[in-house]
Parts: sequence; C-alpha cells; structure tokens
Amino acid sequence: MRAASNPICILRAVVLLLFALSFTTERIEAATLPSGFTETRVATGLASPTAMTVAPDGRLFVCEQGGRLRVIRNGALLTQPFLTLSVNSSGERGLLGVAFDPNFESNSYIYVYYTTSSSPVHNRVSRFTASAANPDVVAAGSEQILIDLPSLSSATNHNGGAIHFGNDGYLYIAVGDNAAPSNAPLLTTTLGKVLRIASDGSIPADNPFVSQTTGINQAIWARGLRNPFNFAVDRASGRIHVNDVGQDSWEEVNHAIAGANFGWPATEGPNPAGVAGVRYPVYSYQNAGSNCAITGAAFYSPTTVTFPSAYVGRYFFGDYCGGFIRYASPTSYSTATGFATGISSLVDIQVANDGSLYYLARGGGELFRVQYTANLAPSITRNPMNVVVAVGQSANFEAAASGTAPLTYQWQRNGVNISGANQATYTIPSVIAGDNGASFRVVVSNAFGSATSSLATLTVTSNTAPVATIASPAANTTYRGGQVFTFSGSGSDAEEGTLPPSALTWRVDFHHDDHTHPHVLPTTGGTGTFSIANRGETSANVFYRVILTVRDSAGLTSTTSVDLRPLTSTVRLESNIAQAQLTLDGVPVVAPLEFVGVEGVVRSIGAVSPQTSGGASYDFASWSDGGAQTHEITTPTADTTYTALFQPTVTTTVFSETFETQTGWTLPSGANTASSGRWERGDPQATGSSGRAMQPTSCAGGTVNCMITGLAAGSSAGANDVDGGLTTIESPPIALPTSGTITLRFSFYLAHLNNASSADFFRVQVVGANGTPQSVFQRNGSASTIAAAWSSQTVNLTSFAGQTIRLRFVAADGSSASLIEAGVDAVSVTRQ
Repeated sequence: MRAASNPICILRAVVLLLFALSFTTERIEAATLPSGFTETRVATGLASPTAMTVAPDGRLFVCEQGGRLRVIRNGALLTQPFLTLSVNSSGERGLLGVAFDPNFESNSYIYVYYTTSSSPVHNRVSRFTASAANPDVVAAGSEQILIDLPSLSSATNHNGGAIHFGNDGYLYIAVGDNAAPSNAPLLTTTLGKVLRIASDGSIPADNPFVSQTTGINQAIWARGLRNPFNFAVDRASGRIHVNDVGQDSWEEVNHAIAGANFGWPATEGPNPAGVAGVRYPVYSYQNAGSNCAITGAAFYSPTTVTFPSAYVGRYFFGDYCGGFIRYASPTSYSTATGFATGISSLVDIQVANDGSLYYLARGGGELFRVQYTANLAPSITRNPMNVVVAVGQSANFEAAASGTAPLTYQWQRNGVNISGANQATYTIPSVIAGDNGASFRVVVSNAFGSATSSLATLTVTSNTAPVATIASPAANTTYRGGQVFTFSGSGSDAEEGTLPPSALTWRVDFHHDDHTHPHVLPTTGGTGTFSIANRGETSANVFYRVILTVRDSAGLTSTTSVDLRPLTSTVRLESNIAQAQLTLDGVPVVAPLEFVGVEGVVRSIGAVSPQTSGGASYDFASWSDGGAQTHEITTPTADTTYTALFQPTVTTTVFSETFETQTGWTLPSGANTASSGRWERGDPQATGSSGRAMQPTSCAGGTVNCMITGLAAGSSAGANDVDGGLTTIESPPIALPTSGTITLRFSFYLAHLNNASSADFFRVQVVGANGTPQSVFQRNGSASTIAAAWSSQTVNLTSFAGQTIRLRFVAADGSSASLIEAGVDAVSVTRQ
C-alpha cells in the first residue's frame, strides 16, 4: 500500500521528544497562507485528534481517537469532554466521526462513528442527546445505536468514519473496506461504501440498492471505495464530494451520486480508463513524494461570507503528509489551486457559518482558525512558554501571530535583540548555568504595525534528566504477522532513583515507507503487550518502533526506542496460460507476478474466469495449493509459487426458447395495462404504417412462431398496436448456475413512427430471488420512424448466479398517439 488510508493511519515521521527537555510540546510552525489571510491557534493539547464539526451555536466538537469528544467554547478547550466512549483504538480504529442533527437546536441530537471495544469488534454509528442542564456534556444513558457495521478482521486500518447530514435530511456514512479490497464493489457488505440512513436509523425506501439487498446492506448508497476518511456536503447545492485515500498511485475527489460505483479495486484515480460502470473522480493527484493521503473536506458555502467572493463554492481538501490545503473550483472541480502549506499532519477541514475556515492538525494536537483579515497589524495568538531544562540541554521558545502577511519576527533576550533570531521559534542549542533567569520575548511586525509577546523565563536546573531503558523487546527483533510481543522497561533518575511505572509512557508506531501509522496509542506502565497485524498493510517496506518516554518529578523526560523488523518471503503467481488475469487482494494483476511479503500476513489470490488468452476462452480449473478460485493464503516462511490452472471453456445452455410450442410463458398480473396489442405467440404479419413495416415477415430464427405485440393488427396497425400502457410476458422459472459467466441472448425489434418518445420502449427485466423486477436492457423510442427489423442482443446475468429467475420482456406505449410494435425470439441463457 503506497498511501496510508486515513489521517489517523498516517502519522508522518513523528518528532520524538529528545533528551530531557521542557514542558513544551512538539514544535508546530505556522502555515503559509495567501496574502490577506491569517490563522489563529484555537486549541492545543488534543490527544490524537481525528475529526471535528462546528455546532450550530459556533462551538467546536473534536474527536480524539481514544474515545473522548472534546468541546471548544468561546476559544477555550473545556476540561470535561462532552462524551467519553470505550473504544478499540488499535491502529486506525477509535472515535472517528461526529455530526449534528439538522434540528439540533430543538432535539439536541449528536451522532458519532466509533469502533466498539467489546467483541466482536466493529464500527458503530450512535445518536446521543446533549444534556438540557448543560449542553456541553451528554445526557446520561442517551445513546441510541443506529447501525452496527460488520465485524472487523484483524486488520486495523481502512475504517473510514466521516458522517454528515445531506441537504435531504438523511445521514450519510463513509465506511472503509477493512483492508479487503474485494469488499468495495459488493452489495453483500457495507464495507467500502457510502451509506444513507434516516436520523432514527431506518433505511430510506429510495436508496438505490434497496431492491437488490437485504438488512443493513439496503443502506448502501454508493460503493467502490477504499478508505473514504473525509467527505463534505455543499450546503448551497447539496453536492457531495467523497475523498478516497489511494493505494499505489492516486488520491481521489469523487462527486458522489446515488448508485455510484467509484471503481476500487478495479480502478485507482483515472487508471485504467474506460472501465464499464465506474464513476471516475472529478479530481485526482498522485501520492508520490511527500504526499500520502487525502484528508479534509469542506465546501466554502457559509451563511456569512468573509473570504473574498472568488472563494465561494470552492472545495477545500488537503494531504496528511504533504501538509497542504488546496481548493477545487466549480463547476467541474477538475483542477486545484494551492491555499496553505506547512501544516503538521492535517486530518480535517470545516467551514463555520461565520465564514471562518478551521483545520485540525494531528501533529501537536492543534486546531487552527483561518480568517481573511486584509491590512491588519499583527496580533500575538500564542505567547512563548516558560522553559525548564538542565545544563547542556536545548531550550526552545515558540510564538504565533496573526495579521496581514508578510510577518517578521525579532526575538529579544532581556529586552535586547538577538542577532539572527528572526523566526517564529528560537532555540538555544545548549544552555549553561548563566542562562538561568533570562527572559525571552518576540516582536512581530508587518507593514501595518507590530505586537510584542509576553515574557517567558528560562530556568536552568541542576537536576539531570532521567534515563529510559527498554528491556524487551530487544533491538532489531524480527517478527511475523500475528505474533504477540511484550514490552517492558524502566526509568532511572540520578536524583530520584528508580522511577515508578506511572512515570513510563509507551507508544508503538507502525512505519511504512516515509510515514507512520499509530499502532498503540500512548499508554502508561512498566509493561504491556501488543499484537502484530496479520491483515491490512501488505507492503514489505515496513517495521514497528516501540517507544518509551520516562518523566521525572521535575518534568524532565528521556525517550528511547527499539525497532522490530519483518521477516519476508518472495511469492510468485504463475499460470498455465499466457498473461493470465488474476487478482491479488482483490486488485487485478497479470501473471506471472512476483512480490515480497511479510511472513504471516494474510493475502487473497484469485483467478478470473472465464477469460481469453491467445484468442481462446478458458475456465479456472484449480490452484496449485488446492485453494478455491479466490482464497486466502498466509505469506509463507519460504519463497513459494502459486500456480493458477485453467482449462478450455465449455459453453453449456441453461435455458433455450424458440416459442415453437407453449412452454409456460405468461402475462403477469399488474404488468399488463395496455388496452390492445398485448404479447402473443404466433407468426408475424407484414403489417405496416405510413409505408414502414411495423412487423417483419418472419420470426428471427426462421421458425413459425415468436412473441409479437399487435399480432392481429393486419392492415390496421394503428388500431391494434400496443396502446394505453405496457404489456409484459414472463418466462417460466430458470435456475441459474452458481458460477461462471452467465449470458442472456435474444433477438428483438422495436418499431415506431416519428411521433414516439422515450416514454415508449422495449425493456428486459429479471425477477430474482428478492421478487423485484430489475431492468437489464432497454431500447427507447424516439422522434423518428424506425421500421421493424430483428437485431441480436446479449446481457450479462452473472450477478444473478445461483438464483432462480424469471425473464420479463416489456413493451410500453407511453406517448399520446404514438404507434409501437415489438417482438422477441431466440431466447437463450448460457454459462461459460
């Protein structure tokens, strides 16, 4: 996997606390914004934030991965969370999404998406009610579970998690594929989808796949997604954009509509082009270099516009590793323009009704507000903090300011300018005892004025930093997928001796290429365990880093780490036919294919059947390991070859109908509303109108009988054609095989005069296991004269494999005064 699946899954090269320093957090540089825009840090100290939303009254609600929903009121982060959930926060799991009910001001409903902590672990969407006495906290016992999603595999990534209400009043839910690409296109699972439900959890009757699905799968609104971590709804137009984090090459912005298939895993970004049925992204960019995952989604359509008018209607998005925010412009949204750079681990973007844009940075756990403030003098938005360090350690001071760019900085020590100290941060590389008590401040200036920060005092202590020691696992320990490791260690301090377990904080990061995924969130204690994932990330360019930080009573810290390296094997996929079409983890590949995998990691291999090679058709026969056509393998401990064996295709006829005899075709009740011209079995007549043949002179197969409308029309075609509605003929039951490619073939004609329209048509339907007719082919009428002429047509019915179906042929007269006639012959269903 080239790109990480969502912002919580791609913590980019985390800056560790070095040595024993101060009480300060990781340094966060101010973002670079267009001229006239400024940013203000609204909150800091958020623990692994994942998502946010703006309440109707302007409060900000921020999800922390560990299960707390934090509230920011009037620019202050409240100590008490609105809600604290028990969640499974392994990898990318946890509290991942939040939304307010459109009628929140009257019903106080808040919705969240989170991973349950109890077995079986799964993602859930629940509704909570804010307390009437204190709207900053949840009403006790108010949780109403709206939807429990499928149980998760051992893969901890690709959870999705964004939730928003559409302009239609329904709740839309973005769900990842659980690192199993084959889930994305299927209508038998909600994984890899956008779902649509009512605010009480019920499923809207007009969802696009209601007639093809059962249970919670009826909530599916769009499919073919890998990890849709963010999406947004344009409040002005109702348009929905869904971001999908890519794998090897592309990050996507998709314009979502009901019933859409966004193509994963058959496509990624614009490639390969021309895949039938795929709705390609309106915008995509490559995740090469510093880019790794698309994050953040917001349309600039606030109630009060404060940005320049050129920004109205723009779609803002960013990249977690790239650290940028860009915007795409209507109406096509096919190109993007840079807006901000230098953001530390962007996870979300929101636009408030007052016209401000907010962005959430996981790096440092900070929330920023972006405003348009042209021609404003600087204002200090973050003062430097006091620093306590030991002799020989470094000391860092940091400040932030808003105002019209460009801003210049000048740090002062004891009121005197420091030469060359002209950045938002100032660092003393190695302090000495004589630095004790020195004060530092910064003066920020622009063309419209200046502002001076408050003083920060440097305290140099004789106290020494503690020492962190990891006892296990040992450095460069090797691992296989599925293994469980114990971590243990200690902290010692020259002044305090052995530190208690409460002074030890552990974290485990999963490194992939040039970025990291959280594997174990910070936890306190002397020992613990963690499991190596055996599903999810399939790359071999990975390792785990176990990190221990110890803190003494004076606040000085020390950090150490050990790395666990993977054991790998080479797997080769081959076949007995040239250029065989196979799948690896659901993604199309061509044999022979060779890859390096981490031992113990579960992969899925499959064979496409039937397929063509060298001009001949082949069916899957077997795999060399005896597995099914598509089956899972555990990456072996030695180099291994898996061979897909094929045999020449044999075509079998499942059903055949020439209509020479009566075989059980019927006119179904309720589907025949035409007053004349209904389907009959017989020999067509040379019927015409306005010099054009409305019936051919014979059946398609040269036989005597076929199915014809208006059979008795004779020379009075206009009086005896299909009139006043539709006529439907239905086949006897047809039991379809469970595998192979199933094809319907038939001959038909649709004849009409130039007074026809699209309300006049010939249609083919399949009545499957759910009893609901599903259209699989249609030919519409038009404002031109079309004479009767037989033509052949094929329709793929493989999606109905294993079902007992009935075929329906429908002819409809929906236009006033139009003249319509149709015929069907030579119907067959085959399996290859």
